[in-house]
Amino acid sequence: MDRLFLALGAASAFISVAAGAFGAHALKARLPPELLVTFETGARYEMYGAFGLVAAAWVSSRWPGGAASAAGWLFVAGTVLFSGSLYALTLSGVRALGAVTPFGGVALLAGFACLAVAALRG
Repeated sequence: MDRLFLALGAASAFISVAAGAFGAHALKARLPPELLVTFETGARYEMYGAFGLVAAAWVSSRWPGGAASAAGWLFVAGTVLFSGSLYALTLSGVRALGAVTPFGGVALLAGFACLAVAALRG
């Protein structure tokens, strides 16, 4: 599981940097400022999720168990729901997609809580 979480974390960090650059260069002239901020928030939180996945990989290798695995999968779900919904909202203009974003935020928070539990139990 640790290798999978590390690979997913690295891929997510790659996408986050690419999305940030895309937003700063390609979207800057095409989006209103409030939507550009929304897109940048998605890229920033994707990086937080990527850091969480890398941490989950390390915790999984050091103290394997349910909490470490749950943390990794919560970071995956949180990143897809939070950042994915913000990217989709920004690029499509469908405001209803913003209703998904809080679920991603809760998943990211739960991922960090599971990391703490895994570390304390380890």
